[in-house]
Amino acid sequence: MTIHPGAGGTESQDWAQILMRMYLRWAEKRGFTTQIIDLLPGEEAGIKSATITVSGPYAYGYLKAEAGVHRLVRISPFDANKRRHTSFSAVLVYPEIEEDMDVEINEDDLKIDTYRASGAGGQHVNKTSSAVRITHMPTGIIVACQNERSQHKNKAMAMKILKARIYDLQLKEQERKMEGIVGDKKGISWGNQIRSYILQPYRLVKDHRTDIEVGNVDAVLDGEIDVFIAAYLRERCKVA
Repeated sequence: MTIHPGAGGTESQDWAQILMRMYLRWAEKRGFTTQIIDLLPGEEAGIKSATITVSGPYAYGYLKAEAGVHRLVRISPFDANKRRHTSFSAVLVYPEIEEDMDVEINEDDLKIDTYRASGAGGQHVNKTSSAVRITHMPTGIIVACQNERSQHKNKAMAMKILKARIYDLQLKEQERKMEGIVGDKKGISWGNQIRSYILQPYRLVKDHRTDIEVGNVDAVLDGEIDVFIAAYLRERCKVA
Protein backbone atom coordinates (compact mmCIF):
# COMPACT_ATOMS: atom_id res chain seq x y z
CA MET A 1 0.00 0.00 0.00
CA THR A 2 1.24 3.48 -0.91
CA ILE A 3 -0.30 6.69 0.44
CA HIS A 4 0.25 10.07 -1.22
CA PRO A 5 -1.15 13.45 -0.07
CA GLY A 6 -2.79 15.71 -2.61
CA ALA A 7 -2.23 19.42 -3.09
CA GLY A 8 -2.51 21.47 0.07
CA GLY A 9 0.84 21.19 1.82
CA THR A 10 0.84 20.47 5.55
CA GLU A 11 -2.94 19.97 5.73
CA SER A 12 -2.95 17.15 3.16
CA GLN A 13 0.25 15.65 4.51
CA ASP A 14 -1.34 15.43 7.96
CA TRP A 15 -4.39 13.74 6.41
CA ALA A 16 -2.11 11.20 4.71
CA GLN A 17 -0.57 10.34 8.08
CA ILE A 18 -4.02 9.94 9.65
CA LEU A 19 -4.92 7.51 6.86
CA MET A 20 -1.71 5.57 7.39
CA ARG A 21 -2.52 5.22 11.09
CA MET A 22 -6.07 4.08 10.22
CA TYR A 23 -4.78 1.25 8.04
CA LEU A 24 -2.10 0.23 10.54
CA ARG A 25 -4.75 0.03 13.26
CA TRP A 26 -7.10 -1.94 10.95
CA ALA A 27 -4.32 -4.44 10.19
CA GLU A 28 -3.45 -4.72 13.88
CA LYS A 29 -7.08 -5.51 14.78
CA ARG A 30 -7.08 -8.30 12.17
CA GLY A 31 -3.80 -9.74 13.37
CA PHE A 32 -2.04 -8.85 10.13
CA THR A 33 1.67 -8.07 9.97
CA THR A 34 2.70 -4.65 8.68
CA GLN A 35 6.04 -3.15 7.75
CA ILE A 36 6.71 0.46 6.77
CA ILE A 37 9.05 0.12 3.77
CA ASP A 38 9.46 3.79 2.91
CA LEU A 39 8.37 6.92 4.77
CA LEU A 40 8.99 10.52 3.76
CA PRO A 41 8.01 12.94 6.56
CA GLY A 42 6.53 16.36 5.87
CA GLU A 43 8.43 19.51 6.80
CA GLU A 44 6.00 20.62 9.53
CA ALA A 45 3.70 17.64 10.10
CA GLY A 46 2.32 14.56 8.38
CA ILE A 47 3.95 12.62 5.57
CA LYS A 48 4.76 13.24 1.92
CA SER A 49 4.48 9.53 1.11
CA ALA A 50 4.45 6.13 2.75
CA THR A 51 4.76 2.58 1.47
CA ILE A 52 3.56 -0.24 3.72
CA THR A 53 3.45 -4.00 3.26
CA VAL A 54 0.50 -5.83 4.83
CA SER A 55 0.70 -9.60 5.28
CA GLY A 56 -2.23 -11.80 6.27
CA PRO A 57 -5.03 -13.98 4.85
CA TYR A 58 -6.67 -12.19 1.89
CA ALA A 59 -4.92 -8.90 2.78
CA TYR A 60 -4.93 -7.70 -0.83
CA GLY A 61 -8.50 -8.89 -1.35
CA TYR A 62 -9.67 -6.66 1.48
CA LEU A 63 -7.42 -3.67 0.94
CA LYS A 64 -8.10 -3.32 -2.79
CA ALA A 65 -11.41 -1.82 -1.65
CA GLU A 66 -9.43 1.13 -0.26
CA ALA A 67 -7.66 2.09 -3.49
CA GLY A 68 -8.64 5.57 -4.59
CA VAL A 69 -8.87 9.14 -3.34
CA HIS A 70 -9.96 9.83 0.24
CA ARG A 71 -11.40 13.26 1.12
CA LEU A 72 -11.27 14.94 4.53
CA VAL A 73 -13.31 17.99 5.60
CA ARG A 74 -12.43 19.56 8.97
CA ILE A 75 -11.45 22.71 10.82
CA SER A 76 -7.74 22.84 10.11
CA PRO A 77 -5.47 22.60 13.18
CA PHE A 78 -2.86 24.44 11.10
CA ASP A 79 -5.10 27.46 10.31
CA ALA A 80 -4.92 30.28 12.88
CA ASN A 81 -8.30 31.53 11.65
CA LYS A 82 -9.94 28.12 12.28
CA ARG A 83 -11.35 27.85 8.78
CA ARG A 84 -12.76 24.67 7.28
CA HIS A 85 -10.41 22.88 4.87
CA THR A 86 -10.85 20.05 2.39
CA SER A 87 -7.89 17.72 1.91
CA PHE A 88 -7.27 14.77 -0.40
CA SER A 89 -4.96 11.76 -0.22
CA ALA A 90 -4.58 8.92 -2.70
CA VAL A 91 -4.23 5.29 -1.64
CA LEU A 92 -2.68 2.78 -4.06
CA VAL A 93 -2.92 -0.96 -3.36
CA TYR A 94 -1.21 -3.76 -5.26
CA PRO A 95 -0.59 -7.46 -4.62
CA GLU A 96 2.73 -8.95 -3.65
CA ILE A 97 4.32 -10.89 -6.49
CA GLU A 98 5.40 -14.48 -5.92
CA GLU A 99 8.91 -15.32 -7.06
CA ASP A 100 7.68 -17.66 -9.81
CA MET A 101 5.31 -15.11 -11.41
CA ASP A 102 6.42 -13.84 -14.81
CA VAL A 103 7.00 -10.08 -14.65
CA GLU A 104 9.79 -9.08 -17.00
CA ILE A 105 11.77 -5.94 -16.24
CA ASN A 106 14.53 -4.75 -18.54
CA GLU A 107 17.51 -3.49 -16.53
CA ASP A 108 18.08 -0.81 -19.19
CA ASP A 109 14.65 0.65 -18.32
CA LEU A 110 15.67 1.30 -14.72
CA LYS A 111 17.20 4.40 -13.13
CA ILE A 112 18.62 3.51 -9.72
CA ASP A 113 19.57 6.18 -7.18
CA THR A 114 21.07 5.70 -3.73
CA TYR A 115 20.83 8.16 -0.85
CA ARG A 116 21.14 8.32 2.91
CA ALA A 117 18.10 7.02 4.78
CA SER A 118 16.12 9.50 6.87
CA GLY A 119 14.66 8.99 10.32
CA ALA A 120 16.02 8.02 13.70
CA GLY A 121 17.88 5.04 12.33
CA GLY A 122 20.40 2.89 14.09
CA GLN A 123 24.08 2.17 13.96
CA HIS A 124 24.29 2.01 10.16
CA VAL A 125 21.39 4.20 9.03
CA ASN A 126 22.30 7.78 8.00
CA LYS A 127 26.02 6.92 7.79
CA THR A 128 26.02 5.32 4.35
CA SER A 129 23.92 5.70 1.21
CA SER A 130 21.93 2.54 1.87
CA ALA A 131 18.50 3.77 0.77
CA VAL A 132 17.51 2.93 -2.81
CA ARG A 133 15.12 4.64 -5.23
CA ILE A 134 14.25 2.89 -8.51
CA THR A 135 12.52 4.63 -11.43
CA HIS A 136 10.94 2.47 -14.16
CA MET A 137 11.34 4.75 -17.16
CA PRO A 138 8.61 3.28 -19.48
CA THR A 139 5.84 3.62 -16.87
CA GLY A 140 7.21 6.39 -14.67
CA ILE A 141 6.72 4.23 -11.58
CA ILE A 142 9.03 5.21 -8.72
CA VAL A 143 9.63 2.99 -5.69
CA ALA A 144 11.94 3.42 -2.74
CA CYS A 145 13.09 1.44 0.27
CA GLN A 146 15.17 2.67 3.19
CA ASN A 147 14.30 0.53 6.20
CA GLU A 148 16.72 -2.34 5.57
CA ARG A 149 20.31 -2.19 6.88
CA SER A 150 22.09 -2.72 3.57
CA GLN A 151 21.81 -1.20 0.12
CA HIS A 152 21.54 -4.70 -1.35
CA LYS A 153 18.51 -5.58 0.80
CA ASN A 154 16.86 -2.23 0.10
CA LYS A 155 17.32 -2.74 -3.64
CA ALA A 156 15.86 -6.26 -3.44
CA MET A 157 12.79 -4.98 -1.58
CA ALA A 158 12.37 -2.05 -3.97
CA MET A 159 12.53 -4.42 -6.95
CA LYS A 160 9.90 -6.62 -5.33
CA ILE A 161 7.60 -3.63 -4.91
CA LEU A 162 8.29 -2.48 -8.48
CA LYS A 163 7.33 -5.90 -9.85
CA ALA A 164 4.13 -5.79 -7.82
CA ARG A 165 3.21 -2.36 -9.17
CA ILE A 166 3.95 -3.33 -12.78
CA TYR A 167 1.93 -6.52 -12.33
CA ASP A 168 -0.94 -4.49 -10.87
CA LEU A 169 -0.72 -2.07 -13.81
CA GLN A 170 -0.94 -4.97 -16.25
CA LEU A 171 -3.98 -6.35 -14.42
CA LYS A 172 -5.75 -2.99 -14.58
CA GLU A 173 -5.04 -2.71 -18.32
CA GLN A 174 -6.58 -6.14 -18.84
CA GLU A 175 -9.59 -5.20 -16.74
CA ARG A 176 -10.15 -2.05 -18.79
CA LYS A 177 -10.18 -4.15 -21.96
CA MET A 178 -12.70 -6.59 -20.50
CA GLU A 179 -15.94 -4.60 -20.29
CA GLY A 180 -18.01 -5.21 -17.22
CA ILE A 181 -15.23 -6.64 -15.07
CA VAL A 182 -14.32 -3.48 -13.20
CA GLY A 183 -16.94 -2.36 -10.71
CA ASP A 184 -15.56 1.12 -10.09
CA LYS A 185 -14.41 2.74 -13.33
CA LYS A 186 -13.23 5.99 -11.73
CA GLY A 187 -9.53 6.65 -12.13
CA ILE A 188 -7.30 7.41 -9.19
CA SER A 189 -7.28 11.18 -9.60
CA TRP A 190 -8.04 14.21 -7.46
CA GLY A 191 -11.77 14.89 -7.50
CA ASN A 192 -12.74 11.23 -7.94
CA GLN A 193 -12.92 10.54 -4.22
CA ILE A 194 -14.20 7.14 -3.18
CA ARG A 195 -14.94 8.18 0.41
CA SER A 196 -15.47 11.39 2.38
CA TYR A 197 -14.61 11.86 6.04
CA ILE A 198 -16.59 14.86 7.35
CA LEU A 199 -15.58 16.28 10.73
CA GLN A 200 -17.16 19.72 10.27
CA PRO A 201 -19.95 21.03 10.23
CA TYR A 202 -21.30 17.53 11.04
CA ARG A 203 -19.56 14.18 11.62
CA LEU A 204 -20.01 11.47 9.01
CA VAL A 205 -18.00 9.06 6.87
CA LYS A 206 -19.64 8.23 3.53
CA ASP A 207 -18.46 5.82 0.84
CA HIS A 208 -19.55 7.27 -2.49
CA ARG A 209 -19.42 3.90 -4.30
CA THR A 210 -21.83 2.05 -2.00
CA ASP A 211 -23.58 4.95 -0.16
CA ILE A 212 -22.66 3.33 3.16
CA GLU A 213 -22.58 5.95 5.95
CA VAL A 214 -21.11 5.76 9.45
CA GLY A 215 -21.58 8.47 12.07
CA ASN A 216 -18.83 7.33 14.43
CA VAL A 217 -15.93 9.05 12.66
CA ASP A 218 -13.48 8.39 15.50
CA ALA A 219 -14.04 4.62 15.28
CA VAL A 220 -13.49 4.67 11.51
CA LEU A 221 -10.24 6.62 11.83
CA ASP A 222 -9.22 4.12 14.50
CA GLY A 223 -9.40 1.29 11.97
CA GLU A 224 -13.08 0.27 11.97
CA ILE A 225 -13.46 0.18 8.17
CA ASP A 226 -14.70 -3.39 7.61
CA VAL A 227 -18.26 -2.19 6.92
CA PHE A 228 -17.01 -0.17 3.92
CA ILE A 229 -14.77 -2.99 2.65
CA ALA A 230 -17.53 -5.61 2.89
CA ALA A 231 -20.06 -3.40 1.08
CA TYR A 232 -17.61 -2.63 -1.73
CA LEU A 233 -16.69 -6.31 -2.21
CA ARG A 234 -20.38 -7.24 -2.36
CA GLU A 235 -20.90 -4.63 -5.07
CA ARG A 236 -17.94 -5.99 -7.03
CA CYS A 237 -19.42 -9.49 -6.84
CA LYS A 238 -22.71 -8.22 -8.30
CA VAL A 239 -20.91 -6.54 -11.21
CA ALA A 240 -18.72 -9.60 -11.91
